[in-house]
Amino acid sequence: MFGTESSLSMFLNTLTPKFYVALTGTSSLISGLILIFEWWYFRKYGTSFIEQVSVSHLRPLLGGVDSSSPSNSNTSNGEADSNRQSVSECKVWRNPLNLFRGAEYNRYTWVTGREPLTYYDMNLSAQDHQTFFTCDSDHLRPADAIMQKAWRERNPQARISAAHEALELEESRSSPPLLSSCSCATAYILLAEEEATTIMEAERLFKQALKAGEGCYRRSQQLQHHGTQYEAQHRRDTNVLVYIKRRLAMCSRKLGRTREAVKMMRDLCVFQLMKEFPLLSMFNIHENLLESLLELQNYADVQAVLAKYDDISLPKSATICYTAALLKARAVSDKFSPEAASRRGLSTAEMNAVEAIHRAVEFNPHVPKYLLEMKSLILPPEHILKRGDSEAIAYAFFHLQHWKRVEGALNLLHCTWEGTFRMIPYPLEKGHLFYPYPICTETADRELLPTVFHEVSVYPKKELPFFILFTAGLCSFTAMLALLTHQFPELMGVFAKAFLSTLFAPLNFIMEKVESILPSSLWHQLTRI
Repeated sequence: MFGTESSLSMFLNTLTPKFYVALTGTSSLISGLILIFEWWYFRKYGTSFIEQVSVSHLRPLLGGVDSSSPSNSNTSNGEADSNRQSVSECKVWRNPLNLFRGAEYNRYTWVTGREPLTYYDMNLSAQDHQTFFTCDSDHLRPADAIMQKAWRERNPQARISAAHEALELEESRSSPPLLSSCSCATAYILLAEEEATTIMEAERLFKQALKAGEGCYRRSQQLQHHGTQYEAQHRRDTNVLVYIKRRLAMCSRKLGRTREAVKMMRDLCVFQLMKEFPLLSMFNIHENLLESLLELQNYADVQAVLAKYDDISLPKSATICYTAALLKARAVSDKFSPEAASRRGLSTAEMNAVEAIHRAVEFNPHVPKYLLEMKSLILPPEHILKRGDSEAIAYAFFHLQHWKRVEGALNLLHCTWEGTFRMIPYPLEKGHLFYPYPICTETADRELLPTVFHEVSVYPKKELPFFILFTAGLCSFTAMLALLTHQFPELMGVFAKAFLSTLFAPLNFIMEKVESILPSSLWHQLTRI
């Protein structure tokens, strides 16, 4: 026993300050490399690598629960249900107020040199166009076959050239075939969306598309019951007609003819309710109507539209939730004072307005920072993720002016929106008025938004994992030790020996007690073993 102690003491005395510098420096370097890797992994995947490996691989080895048990089977069913809910909540929707690619997005690129749309977003638009504007019988008509290829083309100039080619081919044709061609209408749509450099030019092209689209719609309507091929073509012609009318209404809205736009949107809403084609619901024309009615300050009609569409059976949106909050805030915001409210308490109308704001913030917590101009806006994408940052940008881009127009509305929002998080401290784990906040929004928004010049809003803010904090502390501590050992080698050597002696003191004490209790012969035999 005493030999072991003397050997340890001799070993500690032989250690030089250079050894301690090398030891602490190496420890600092290793912990620094681990910290860098952990931080990179967390920024890319949103979780700690060490924690993920521990949960995925070490927990089952250390006695994970049997997955075949009935209770676990119920749990896995519940997790599957929640995963299905998460997938449905993370569905990407077409932005009802999306801008014109040629007249607006491209002009932004020409001025700033930045690309406002991501490849993922444009690829989704290409898929939408193929769904809306093509059908299985297009290959029977040369002009439609050209347009079918044009919608799949990635190069914008190639798409525009194909649209011109389809128009020339259609104009050279002498008589219409039995299966009416819609290539004229869709070619004009493509040119209006991508080649037109002004809204007025886009409107002119859409009017030509409307003339061609109405003719196709009337012909296919008469033939729709003659077979599945004709029915599919009529469905396509309906989509084309609704799309053209909606974009014409948006042109009128952008050119200041808001009342004309409202009339066209009302007609489209009626048409959409009469038709039972599922694709028509993807246009969400009522959101265009709400924005135009707000521009006219026709709040009674806004309330009527909300009463029709703010229904439990319909998917919610930031437009519906925040417009409802705006209307209730409008009734009290001009006289609202936080000091007076704290003294006398909230009135019934003020309580209703605050509850509406909390409801809206719970649905999409990213919107208030854009409305309060705490975060800069960018051009909205062509697709949005409900409850995500992309939807918040799209809503605030068009509706910020309506909130500013209502006196005191932004002040009321500023005073009350953060109270939502006190009601729901952990939205990822539970919901209050809506389903729990989906965890997939950040990943989808990073695909939809140009992260090169826009920082994606994340909710709730992820706390740094324990292992990142631990390795950061370890790296800092060992780096400090290495620096001190290098500057004061003798003093740090004394401290290191004192620390190691203190560390081994309990072990030496236990060994002495064991040696005093056990017979010397037995202890001698144990030491020999």
